Amino acid sequence: MKLCVIIPLCALITLTQQVPPQDQCVCDLTNSEKAFPHDKLSTVEDNASKCNSNITPKKTLELESLMLGLERRLPQLEKDLSVLERENDGELYGVLSLLVIENELTEIKQLMDKLNMTSLRHQHLTTDTTEQRLKRDLDQCKDEHHPTPHPTQPPQGICPHGKFVNITGPGVYTAGEYPGSYMYGAWGRDPKPAVGKENWYWLVMLTSSNVYSNYIRLYSSLSSLIVGVSVPGNVLIHSSNPTTNTVQGPNVVLYGDALYYNCYNKYDVCRFNLSTKTVTTMQLPEGTRFNSKGNFCRLDECYPYTDLDLATDESGVWVIYTTTQDFGNLVLSKVEEGEPPTLNQTWHTSVYKQAVTNTFMACGVLYATRYVSKEVEEIFYSFDTSTGVEKFDIGIFIRKMSPNIYSLNYSPVDQMLHAYCNSFMVSYKVLFE
Repeated sequence: MKLCVIIPLCALITLTQQVPPQDQCVCDLTNSEKAFPHDKLSTVEDNASKCNSNITPKKTLELESLMLGLERRLPQLEKDLSVLERENDGELYGVLSLLVIENELTEIKQLMDKLNMTSLRHQHLTTDTTEQRLKRDLDQCKDEHHPTPHPTQPPQGICPHGKFVNITGPGVYTAGEYPGSYMYGAWGRDPKPAVGKENWYWLVMLTSSNVYSNYIRLYSSLSSLIVGVSVPGNVLIHSSNPTTNTVQGPNVVLYGDALYYNCYNKYDVCRFNLSTKTVTTMQLPEGTRFNSKGNFCRLDECYPYTDLDLATDESGVWVIYTTTQDFGNLVLSKVEEGEPPTLNQTWHTSVYKQAVTNTFMACGVLYATRYVSKEVEEIFYSFDTSTGVEKFDIGIFIRKMSPNIYSLNYSPVDQMLHAYCNSFMVSYKVLFE
């Protein structure tokens, strides 16, 4: 941090010139201002350093991991108790079952002790921080007579949240209504919802051959989606599945009360208006790969019919694809709303699509992931559309709950990343600086 202070010279010094008999010039310097508060600056730096060391994504992730562990242990304990009540023979089986339950109770207690200790530390930190912030706000209120109004929108090309630095979670992990039934799909929130639908969530499952779908399923809240109560239910694109202009592939998004997706058997983007129940299409450039010829892949497997990936961020809808003339490298285009939607500016990258497992957009930046292991996915690449700068060393890791992530959608509403993994719906918090 640099401190620049410009003070008129006349306010700082009183200069008196004397000429002694020996013709020597002597100057007396009198400082009329207070000494620089080095001690206060040192205290502020110490407080900032302590805050940075205490509040870290790693410690937030630790708390979330403990909560997730507790969530998983408790249902298993209930299940084991039910089995014991039904099948207890009063002899060896009962003794062994009680030992298993005793071990589970011990592990649950250890988790709760760790969780209580972590929460206690966070409470102390919150109390200290709140007191310091309240004192600072009171001082500012006392000293500032002419506050400067903040701009209503960030400058062009600047992310309103700051720099994307990490991912934590999962925050949501649910099989929803159909556990294990539909391996491929997508889910999320509408970044530009219709009035009354601000808290709604959507779900598209590939219900035919793990490739096609002909409807979108809506939920009035996140809790409704988790427990599997769909209101208002399904909105049909067409009664047949598949047929012209129904959904092909898992990479779909909802924006402005309209579903954007890869049209059946075409290299077009379809836009299904949920209000009017009409479909309009937008053709991508000649040579765009489709029908499972330009998929996302990992070393030993490709994800079928992932040729086109639709994405949303703070500015709207994007489409990520590849073409024969780009030799399989990722191409990114901005999609403009309308019926039909139109293709706006296009960017060409140098990352090979089959080396990528998924992509998403956040604040005008394209991010790409790759498979590391059954437990870990890495966000390794970014392309900034405002500067054209590519980076291959992002190094942000996603803790997976299932081996494969078949779709990944960023929600600018709450800065969450929604993943669909082997029929499970999982969400992660995107952390900005």
